[in-house]
Amino acid sequence: MSGPTMPRLVRAEWTKFRSVPRWVLGSAVAALMIALFPLAGLSGGAPGQKSPIPIEPDGGPVVDAFYFVHRPLPGDGRITVAVTSLTSPGAGAGSAAAPWAKAGLIITAGPESGSRYAAIMVTGGHGVRMQHDYLHDRAGLPGAVSPTAVRRLRLTRSGDTITGEASADGTTWSRIGSVRLPGHTTVQAGLFVACPQQTRGPGTAPDMATAEFGLPELAGGWSAGTWTGDQEGARSATFSGYPPGGNGGFTSTGSGFRVTGAGDLAPATRGDLPVAAAAGDLLVGTFPALIVIVVVATLMITTEYRYGLIRSTLSAATHRGRVLVAKALVFGGVTFATSLATTVVSVPLWLRLVRDLGLYVFPATPGVLLRAEAGTAAVLAVTAVLALGVGTVLRRSATAVTTVVGATVLPYLLALIPFLPPPMAQWLTRVTPAAALAVQQTLTRYPQVDSVYTPANGYYPLPPWAGLAVLCGYTALTLALAAVLLHRRDA
Repeated sequence: MSGPTMPRLVRAEWTKFRSVPRWVLGSAVAALMIALFPLAGLSGGAPGQKSPIPIEPDGGPVVDAFYFVHRPLPGDGRITVAVTSLTSPGAGAGSAAAPWAKAGLIITAGPESGSRYAAIMVTGGHGVRMQHDYLHDRAGLPGAVSPTAVRRLRLTRSGDTITGEASADGTTWSRIGSVRLPGHTTVQAGLFVACPQQTRGPGTAPDMATAEFGLPELAGGWSAGTWTGDQEGARSATFSGYPPGGNGGFTSTGSGFRVTGAGDLAPATRGDLPVAAAAGDLLVGTFPALIVIVVVATLMITTEYRYGLIRSTLSAATHRGRVLVAKALVFGGVTFATSLATTVVSVPLWLRLVRDLGLYVFPATPGVLLRAEAGTAAVLAVTAVLALGVGTVLRRSATAVTTVVGATVLPYLLALIPFLPPPMAQWLTRVTPAAALAVQQTLTRYPQVDSVYTPANGYYPLPPWAGLAVLCGYTALTLALAAVLLHRRDA
């Protein structure tokens, strides 16, 4: 006899599942936890953002704070300057300045926070860069600046086009890039210094930088007048301020200017807006839902062992592995369908509610939201199959539940501990099944921004689908072991 076909086995397992009210109720409770658990995070109310958040032209939050020594430029023109040093008190051993401390030339389109700009700069650890509009970064000459390694920078405005150049000797110039800054007749241009927050373990601290400039050389249609210095973005929500006792400013040195500044020109991260929310935060109900799903999945197999029903199940199937696959298809499919329906409906509703309460939410594209929603459903479904396999191997409900919860939920909860070293948090969410929760990430990690990129802040070490692949790998190995044992052991 060939035994029942796979469709008949699936139908039989579906009949078993829906005939046990506790299993059906468990699936419903898991979905309900995903939908309602964000209430726990809002029980104390959602604090509104008291200071304005700078928003860049494409709609994302940014850090737009720097010390600016400027003059108006109503038409075409050029500014050239030599940078002879860049230092910051928060620099690590062997470095004069923090890696992304910045000093150079900038042209801004307006005084409003989040306005477009083009800048060429030296940095503490990444050489010369040309950056514009917060998101865009292009490398130039390598190496740190010093009195023996002077960097000369140049910005040229011609119509709507801004061109950045750099030179190590003042004779040979390298063009780093050109950008368009349309729609503005008069712009502000000049010297700037910025220094982002220091990253200290799981937290950050304000920092500042000081740069030595030569006298700026001007050409073209500059307005007459003197240089004016201002701390831009001082009242914005993403400006961390100066270290205790520190202040921004500029002084004339006779041969040029000494400028001290703090802040950054870059996309904002969770470290810059700690009270803001991310769409992934609204999927916090995944963790209690996982526990419920694990319990139901293990009971689907261990109950049959406990009451001896497994003998009847296996006697009807000549290929025992098919029984395991049928159970996985039924409960994995039910879990994916109910979880996907819940996330697709609840996430947009929660996003609207959170915004109505006055809490800023980091923007996420519809594609990113759909990936987080479908990915969450996939994590729950694959974990259900993992639990089914572990239950088959161990045959005991309590032991199986403890094993799966310890492998999936516990590593992530440990990664949330504030004093856990970031490398350990990264390791826990890279090599354990908890890596799959990377599918819920809706924040972006920027290579030109140093920040606290940890799971506690919503950043994962693996890309979303790579993290899910780690869980799938564990599940495949467990299911294969379960199938082998199911064939070798007596029922």
